[in-house]
Amino acid sequence: MTALVMIGSVIVAESAAAADIADTKAAPDTKIFDELRFGASGSIQTGHDHEAGVFPEVEVLFNPFGYNPTDNWKDQLLRPRIHLGTSIGTTDTAATQVFTGLSWTLTHSNGIFTEAGFGGTVHTGNLDDWTKDGPMLGCRLLFHEYAGVGYNFDNHWSLMAQVAHSSHANLCDGPNAGMTRAGLLVGYKF
Repeated sequence: MTALVMIGSVIVAESAAAADIADTKAAPDTKIFDELRFGASGSIQTGHDHEAGVFPEVEVLFNPFGYNPTDNWKDQLLRPRIHLGTSIGTTDTAATQVFTGLSWTLTHSNGIFTEAGFGGTVHTGNLDDWTKDGPMLGCRLLFHEYAGVGYNFDNHWSLMAQVAHSSHANLCDGPNAGMTRAGLLVGYKF
């Protein structure tokens, strides 16, 4: 009986020690799902390359690198967030996009923030049909970049104006009219 009590005590002690070690090695509390944005944009291109309609947009930002808006500007730039979103075409000449990439946000002391993003997109737009309205995009996979300026109303809500552009930078065959859109996004930070 004494041997069983000793073995049980050793197992309990080892389990407690392992739990203490696990607690000291735990990663800091970094939220992965950081922000949800929703809004709308419109084409700012003219002529044949203009896309008609309004584009509802939804975007989520993930924070695997530990971005903290209260860090200094260098640390903010060293910790981009990952964005994943869609811009939905609402007319026959408008392309729907699904995009992803990295976003760099600089938060300023007065509630204003600036942001830039770079990545890629896949779209449903016109590739090279001269008889259709809207931009001829050349290939399905494009670069996607954006720049924006916004205001944080509090720790959760924000509003951002942005301009986004998608094109293939002449890296694939075919036309490269690109898509350029401007819009407003409301953000909710978790």
